[in-house]
Amino acid sequence: MTEQRRAELAEALAEVRTRIDDACRAAGRAPEQVRLLAVTKTFPVTDAALLCDLGMVDLAENREQEAVDKAAELRELRPEAPVRWHMVGRLQRNKARSVVRWAAEVQSVDSDRLADALARATGNAIEAGERTGPLDVLVQVSIDGDPARGGQPLGTLGALADSITRRSELRLRGIMAVAPLTMTPQEAFGRLAEAADRLREDHPEATELSAGMTNDLEAAITHGSTCVRVGTALLGTRRLASP
Repeated sequence: MTEQRRAELAEALAEVRTRIDDACRAAGRAPEQVRLLAVTKTFPVTDAALLCDLGMVDLAENREQEAVDKAAELRELRPEAPVRWHMVGRLQRNKARSVVRWAAEVQSVDSDRLADALARATGNAIEAGERTGPLDVLVQVSIDGDPARGGQPLGTLGALADSITRRSELRLRGIMAVAPLTMTPQEAFGRLAEAADRLREDHPEATELSAGMTNDLEAAITHGSTCVRVGTALLGTRRLASP
């Protein structure tokens, strides 16, 4: 079963990388400019281990409670693997202490209060010897301003970015977003690219644009995405809990 699953993942990974390469060529970009995050949400740690064996370095999770256990289990299964875990889902402030102990990057910072909690937790973790440096963060933005999905409205993105850069425990890397269903991916990622350009005028170090998933990664790459977050195309349909 393990060899069969490894073969499935290898085939899927090759197909996703081909999609990324083709999209980059069509946009006149180099494939190395786009990082692939494998979103392992709801899938077992054995899948994460197999992806490591296939050369994946960047793994992502949406739920902190699932991620903290999976990260610990993967360290035991693949202690030598140079894995970087990314938190890409909405995060509650009371999870900050836990997330800074396993995540290299949090892509879903959408409020000053969350940034403050992460900065304090990171400082404490560094003092305790549980981290060796600052936490990389991306501001999650809401392209259409709908608060239901989380994300900082585009109009207030600059203020939150400024606040993050005043905290030495955090390192601003860029912005992240999900295309809303009320827009076409081209329209949504076009707006996002404009926001990213404005942000870099004041924060040239914020070069990361995390946008694009299984169904819309090509459109995201066209508009400058530097990081695509892919789950279904790599691992298959999400596993649902039993009734």
